[in-house]
Amino acid sequence: MKIRILVVFTLVVLAVAFAYTASTPAAPAPQPHATTATPAEHPEIHEALASLRHAREHLEHAAHDFGGHRAEALRATDEAIRQLEICLKYDR
Repeated sequence: MKIRILVVFTLVVLAVAFAYTASTPAAPAPQPHATTATPAEHPEIHEALASLRHAREHLEHAAHDFGGHRAEALRATDEAIRQLEICLKYDR
């Protein structure tokens, strides 16, 4: 009998705990800064973006597929460009 009460009590406590965590709102995501950084503020990052965009253009229009690595290189370059643009948005 004591075990049955203990099991029921444990289940009720777990149900309340899960209900509480499910109803608690998540913390708001940080908002990017209203303006993006200018090239003068982070010249290396802006230079890297220009280089990545140039390399992407070259890869996209190349006559061969670089041993089967062109598609993955394009995806990685796009992701690098995206991440650097996000970094500049969060600059303070």
